[in-house]
Amino acid sequence: MTLSATAPFQAPAALPFATLGERERLLGCHCVGPVTDLLKDQGWDVISDLDSNVHCSSPDRRVYVGFLPERPAAARGELWHINVKGTGGAAAWHQSFGPDTPAQAVAGFLAALISLPSRYYACI
Repeated sequence: MTLSATAPFQAPAALPFATLGERERLLGCHCVGPVTDLLKDQGWDVISDLDSNVHCSSPDRRVYVGFLPERPAAARGELWHINVKGTGGAAAWHQSFGPDTPAQAVAGFLAALISLPSRYYACI
């Protein structure tokens, strides 16, 4: 089988989106600021402990977000912890992010969860 192009490839004059070079912020910030600012604005409790760990709880206490650099799990690559409880109080799911994940990415993940217009979706 032979493939042949009918028209020569032409690269676009400019990319329709920003290049990574214009998004350096995605490479550098590994502090808690973007996450805690977002959660405080949503009415969450944000507490720092004496070990420099940060603990955040949603207003209904069903979601916990922890930035835990001084816990043993951080050495295993789990710096950020997100725990969600079901309606009965039992653990529903957990997500963790490592030290190489920028705080803006964690904040974006949480912002997407917070911004959903409804808890329930009809599944196919």
